[in-house]
Amino acid sequence: MNMEIYPAIDLREGRVVRLAQGDYARQTLYPLDPLQLACEYLAAGARWLHVVDLDGARAGQLRNLRVIMAIADSGLALQAGGGVRDEGDLQRLFDAGVSRVVVGSVAVTEPDKVEKWILRHGPDRLCIALDTRSDDNGRWTLPVRGWTSASAMTLDELAPRYAAAGARHMLCTDIACDGMLSGPNLDLYKHLGRIAPELAMLASGGVRDAQDLCALRALGLAGAVLGRALLEGRMTLAEALSC
Repeated sequence: MNMEIYPAIDLREGRVVRLAQGDYARQTLYPLDPLQLACEYLAAGARWLHVVDLDGARAGQLRNLRVIMAIADSGLALQAGGGVRDEGDLQRLFDAGVSRVVVGSVAVTEPDKVEKWILRHGPDRLCIALDTRSDDNGRWTLPVRGWTSASAMTLDELAPRYAAAGARHMLCTDIACDGMLSGPNLDLYKHLGRIAPELAMLASGGVRDAQDLCALRALGLAGAVLGRALLEGRMTLAEALSC
């Protein structure tokens, strides 16, 4: 099966950044214009772009909407989120040209609400982001609000629930791998394949090279999000797409 490649642009105050393991104090700033970068990814053959409003994720309200709107005009299909908390946020992103809205914290804290959104807008307009961290007991916990707060829910509770509710797209990041170029957590995605096989799963966090992408594709993942590896030239988008 084909695996979709999603170049990622993380935004903070309108600038392109990456965080190490979701830590806002461990930020790398890249001297790149986000719109120009999106256009370069389009020219290199990307079909989708994954955009995260990091300010919004932490504050609980959209903060980089103007930049997201400009990127949506680039010609790429846009998957974007960060700070989505209510129906108004969803609509603002749809109106800005976003094809698929990523819902993270609210998907953990208010699953009843998000299940209604799936019914109202359709499963292809939403991507459920269950970003996870393994605790001392080996449970996959689900931090929220830009990974700065704990929640009581676990991945094993929510992933099957959303599959049963009709969700189609799910993004799962092992926070320990994010921005570290240490390789993706293949065991995590094998586990997800067992507990929620109906979902089109997107991998995020740690991808270093084409070999990592081939390993994810072999597990049957629907897509992979690439951030730092592309930004730092460790892999070209053409190499990624060749997988």
